[in-house]
Amino acid sequence: MSIESFNSSHFSLPTSRTKGGVLIMNFDPSFNPYPSHRNVTYGKNGMVATSQPLAAQAGLDILKKGGNAIDAAIGVAACLTVVEPTSNGIGGDAFALVWTKGRLHGLNASGPAPRSISIEKVKALGHEKMPTFGWIPVTVPGTPAAWTELSEKFGKLPLTDVLEPAIKYAREGYPISPTLGYFWNLTYEFYKKKMIGTEFLEWFQTFAPNGRAPKVGEMFKSLSHGKTLEEIAKTNAESFYRGRLGEEIIAASQKSGGFLAHEDLASYKPEWVEPVSVNYRGYDVWELPPNGQGIIALSALNILKEFSFTRETVEAVHRQIEALKLAFTAGKKAISDPKTMDTKQIEYLLSEKFAKQAAGKINDHALVPEVCDLAKGGTVYLCTADAHGNMVSYIQSNYMGFGSGIVIPDTGIAMQNRGADFNLDPKHANALVGGKKTYHTIIPGFLTKDGKPLGPFGLMGGYMQPQGHVQLIMNTIDFTLNPQMALDAPRFQWLEGKKIEVEKSFPTHIAKALAMRGHDVKVTLQSGSFGRGQIIWRDPDSGVLAGATESRCDGSIAVY
Repeated sequence: MSIESFNSSHFSLPTSRTKGGVLIMNFDPSFNPYPSHRNVTYGKNGMVATSQPLAAQAGLDILKKGGNAIDAAIGVAACLTVVEPTSNGIGGDAFALVWTKGRLHGLNASGPAPRSISIEKVKALGHEKMPTFGWIPVTVPGTPAAWTELSEKFGKLPLTDVLEPAIKYAREGYPISPTLGYFWNLTYEFYKKKMIGTEFLEWFQTFAPNGRAPKVGEMFKSLSHGKTLEEIAKTNAESFYRGRLGEEIIAASQKSGGFLAHEDLASYKPEWVEPVSVNYRGYDVWELPPNGQGIIALSALNILKEFSFTRETVEAVHRQIEALKLAFTAGKKAISDPKTMDTKQIEYLLSEKFAKQAAGKINDHALVPEVCDLAKGGTVYLCTADAHGNMVSYIQSNYMGFGSGIVIPDTGIAMQNRGADFNLDPKHANALVGGKKTYHTIIPGFLTKDGKPLGPFGLMGGYMQPQGHVQLIMNTIDFTLNPQMALDAPRFQWLEGKKIEVEKSFPTHIAKALAMRGHDVKVTLQSGSFGRGQIIWRDPDSGVLAGATESRCDGSIAVY
């Protein structure tokens, strides 16, 4: 199959024009689609898409050295802990969907709460809800173990080779990019006012060594970060969980009254899980099962399948919002550690019965769902592909930017605050229990058709992620946008109740029409909360790769 037929038959990519601020889609299957492909990147031998150009190039170099898409994904992920620490770090969690050897594999590398923690102990410390920062919300980091697990199961190169670019950037430094510099300074100004305990001093010494955030274009390096990455590479992360680095983590925890202990790190191992999917208009959309929130995106798509859409009108956006409200409300009541969940709940949320019942509740006016608190977060997403058909959808995060504000002295390890999502109501599905995994926001996505891989997609952004997945999939399948247009299209996000936010580029007439339907619409000038994502689509016959990243980040496509 030629690239021309791939473009028209797989996603029916259209041309477009703008009229009155509204994107009008004009599709003719016989029309040459290339004019609508401005800014889409094509390649054949390998492709890497992520939010930082230096990390993307590092992944491409790994492919050129004989590594596969899995090696490249690990290398990019490690680089991102160095060149985008505002969104992720060594002390975070990771998830991956890996297409290799003819099938899709799922990796859950999220860590549990410390075994010694409990609702009673947290409340005894004076908290009526889980705190956001400090040692209490720190859970076992899964990211280093994810790198090792992926490398040992599917990689071609040793971890020492794969992590070499990240180590080099940490030791020699790199220039601060615009989006990175903006969020780094934002965090510094916030931390300067809020992080007043001695446990936060190491964050300032590591990430603001000159008494401020590094400026855009300024070189930044972290020798301790490089040393830690080298130790992880040489020991296949054993040092982190059962060696010297682990000892440093636990010593810091004990010094500040944290709950994390030796046994929590020593017993940790990522889990290989079976991905879950729904069929959406002939395409299979894949996510990971709980404790992640991917089933919310699938549930919303199942609801939306009950309607038909040809272009993005107020009716289409309204129904997307309402479907997401219903999926989130049901999902937030059920999703937690799969060991504590009733598996029938997952089956029900993905069932046609639930979809039809939910669709029947959607009318022309905004619904008021049950209470559903949607916090914001910080995450990095990346995807890779090689000439042999291997493809990776990978996401890692410290949550809420730098995470807990805790940095382990002389290591560069910023610890996540994923435990902030636990509930202190013992009757809640996501109630805090020692050794339990919490509801998790970060989700990688993957698309197939007729059993063949079309490719990875995803975006960062806390509870924006299922909403972003739905919008990307509908932009691709319903509105027939190419990958770059699918990412760049103006986004909305539901916050709570009838409250929604839209980007400043969102069509004004649709925003006004949504308000007429009862939505409380706020136009947001800053696009940081709407997620930042990447896509790689693969022609199943020719193997040609089409990739995109977006203007909301410092993103880049590296390809050859």
